[in-house]
Amino acid sequence: MEAVIAVLVIVIAIFAVTTIVRSIRIVPQQRMDVVERLGRYKRTLNPGLNLLVPFIDAVRSKVDMREQVVSFPPQPVITSDNLVVSIDTVLYFKVVDPVRATYEISNFLQAIEQLTVTTLRNVIGSLDLERALTSREEINRHLSTVLDETTGRWGIKVTRVEIKAIEPPPSIRDSMEKQMRAERERRATILNAEGHKQAQILTAEGEKQAAVLRADGDRQSRILQAEGQAKAIRTVFDAIHQANPSQKVLAYQYLQSLPQIANGTANKVWIVPTELTKALEGLGGALGGLANMAGDVPSSQVDSGAVEREAAAAAEAAEAEARRVNAEVREAEAQVSGDPDKTAALPAAPPVPPASALGGADYHESGQPERS
Repeated sequence: MEAVIAVLVIVIAIFAVTTIVRSIRIVPQQRMDVVERLGRYKRTLNPGLNLLVPFIDAVRSKVDMREQVVSFPPQPVITSDNLVVSIDTVLYFKVVDPVRATYEISNFLQAIEQLTVTTLRNVIGSLDLERALTSREEINRHLSTVLDETTGRWGIKVTRVEIKAIEPPPSIRDSMEKQMRAERERRATILNAEGHKQAQILTAEGEKQAAVLRADGDRQSRILQAEGQAKAIRTVFDAIHQANPSQKVLAYQYLQSLPQIANGTANKVWIVPTELTKALEGLGGALGGLANMAGDVPSSQVDSGAVEREAAAAAEAAEAEARRVNAEVREAEAQVSGDPDKTAALPAAPPVPPASALGGADYHESGQPERS
C-alpha cells in the first residue's frame, strides 16, 4: 500500500512539473511563436515570458524575424542568343507576418528559391550575353520587384537580390578574352598613333615658327645692312661732291682699282679695247698731270653750271666714241662679207681725243672747265 502511494505521489509530481513546464514559454528577442489551441490558430507569442494552457495550447512554429541571407546554387540559364550561362544569386529577405508565413505556404524558403530561378530565367532569356553581363543592376531591380510582389502575400519581404556571378561556357570565355585583348591592342595602337601624330604636328609647328623667326631675323638684318650701305653711299657721295675732286684723282683711283678687278675669281675673260694705245696715252697724260695737283684744292661748294657743262662734254665724247665703234663694226662686217663697196660707203668717224674719252677736262678755282 505504501509503495502504491509512493508511485502515485511520484506520478502526481511528474504531472505537475510537466504541466508547469508546458504552461510557461520564454520567447527570445527577434522571434515569434505561433500557438495553436486544439489544432487551431490561437495567438502569437511575443518575445519574453508567456503562459500557455497545458495540454491544450501548442506551439506550431517558431519564426525568426531577423533578415536572412540565402545563397542559391548555380542555375543554368539560356540567353536570347542561345548560350547557356551559369548564374549564382543571393537573396535577402525577412518575415514580416509569421502567421501568413506559417499558414499561407508550407515551405516559404523553397518557394522563394524556385520563384527566383524561374524569374531569373525569364529575365535572362530576353537578353543576350553581352547585355546580361553589363546589366546586373537592371536584372537585380527586376528580380526584386517580381519577388516582392509575389512573396508579399506570404508575409515575406524581399529586401535585396544580388547576382554573384555569371559564368559563360569556356569557349565563350576564351573568345571574350581574345576579343578584349584585341580591343586593348587596338586602343593602344590608336593612342600611339595619336601621340605620334601630335608629336609630328608640334614638331612641324615648332619648325614653322623657327623658320618664320629666322626669316624675320634675316629680313631685319638685310634691311639694317641695306640702310647702313645706303647711309655709307650717301655719305661718300656727299663727301665727293663737297670735295669736288678733279679728273686726275679719279684716273688715279681707277688705276688703283685695276689690280682688285683682276684678282676676282670669276674674271676668266679680258676684253682689250682696240684703242688701247690711245687709252694708255690718255692715262699717261692723266698721270703726267699729277705733278701739278698742288693747285687742285677741293671747293667747299659745287658749281652746278660747271657740272652740267662737264656732263654735256662727257656725253658728246661718249657719242663720238659710239659712232667710231659703230663704224669699226660695219667695217669688220664688210671685210667678212667680202664687199669692198660697203667699206667705202661707211662714213669715217671723227677721231676722239684720249683726254676727252677719259674725261680730261680740268677745273680752275673759278669753277670753269678748261679744254685742251
